[in-house]
Amino acid sequence: MTLVALAVAATLNAAAAESSWSTDFPAAQALAKKENKLVVMNFTGSDWCSWCKKLQKEVFMTKEFGAFAKEKLVLVEIDFPSGKKQADTLKKANEALQAKYKAEGFPTILVLNGDGKEVWRQVGYMPGGPEAWIGKLKSLK
Repeated sequence: MTLVALAVAATLNAAAAESSWSTDFPAAQALAKKENKLVVMNFTGSDWCSWCKKLQKEVFMTKEFGAFAKEKLVLVEIDFPSGKKQADTLKKANEALQAKYKAEGFPTILVLNGDGKEVWRQVGYMPGGPEAWIGKLKSLK
């Protein structure tokens, strides 16, 4: 029984790892253009925002979202933590992106096409789990 539980946990962790989040927006945008993918920007307070944590757990860390993201998305985390250390250059870059895209609440999810044009914005938590998010993202371009 313990081996089965460990195998399931390892599988879930591997699936969650499939959706890796970058902090380098310019590189992510260039990759999205090159690979004809959407950029998903997650403006988050990863260590203090309860709705951000809920979104992370119930959507972004799921096997379904991870598999979809690997094929169709370039993921960028724009984090504003309260206790977690960040390099000053990353803080400044995140603040500049927050100002540029007018992300005023957390979480704010912005989706850009490969040309950098905003195609969708979600402010706050959206219920429905990975299915709702994947359905919405599939409808964009």
